[in-house]
Amino acid sequence: MTSEKPSSRSQAGFFSESGELGGSHAQFTEICTALYERELLTLAHLNTNNASMLKRRMGGLPYHIRSVARYMVTQLQLPPTLKVDTHNGSWFCKQPSKCPGLTQDNEKCVQWFKKNTDYGLVVPVLVQSIEGLTIELDSIDMFRESKDRIHLNKHGWFDIGEGQLTKKCATQDTIITQPIDEISKSVFSSCQLSSTTLTLLKPTKAIISSACCGHMWNYKSKTSPRSLSLREMRLSTQVNWKNLTSTRNKQ
Repeated sequence: MTSEKPSSRSQAGFFSESGELGGSHAQFTEICTALYERELLTLAHLNTNNASMLKRRMGGLPYHIRSVARYMVTQLQLPPTLKVDTHNGSWFCKQPSKCPGLTQDNEKCVQWFKKNTDYGLVVPVLVQSIEGLTIELDSIDMFRESKDRIHLNKHGWFDIGEGQLTKKCATQDTIITQPIDEISKSVFSSCQLSSTTLTLLKPTKAIISSACCGHMWNYKSKTSPRSLSLREMRLSTQVNWKNLTSTRNKQ
């Protein structure tokens, strides 16, 4: 008669609470491990004296990481070019030689946002700095009824009515206080954003795919992709790939 070792039972249980995919699902476990390692490294280098906030962040890790991992191993509606890298807990696809979105038509972009702006909508933001270019995922959390101004959870206000889709970053203090949710409050380094230009982009599958994969470019060619924060990974699971005009939960 054989019996299961207590250690293996506890390891499986670590990833199988609340009836989720469990330790028997190798891909789920591998993604969870990669996400934990990445986020714990981020927290270890976090410059904060707020112990209460840090405890809340760590307490929320199981929920957010399991949610991302579950989506990555069960999602069937992704574009065929977007694949799952289970070893690194990330997305990957072929990186274009030049950053998509640089040639977007400003007026068409404005009209798209006036038509499709909604709470929770995942949108891409082109970030240009001395280090190069990348596209970050953000979400709409506020907007005027006329939709002439929209507010992104991380990157703040954009004056759609004025056609001002590009702006310089605010001061260091403003950048620190802009994010609203707990995940974003301390993930984003103000130093990283201190001298950047932000451009709100109309979502396309090519642009969102590059954002999900962390693609980066310098001013000559493409460079190695960056690792997405846990917040961006969560946002990547909310993309409605069918039409990019509503959140996944509203499908």
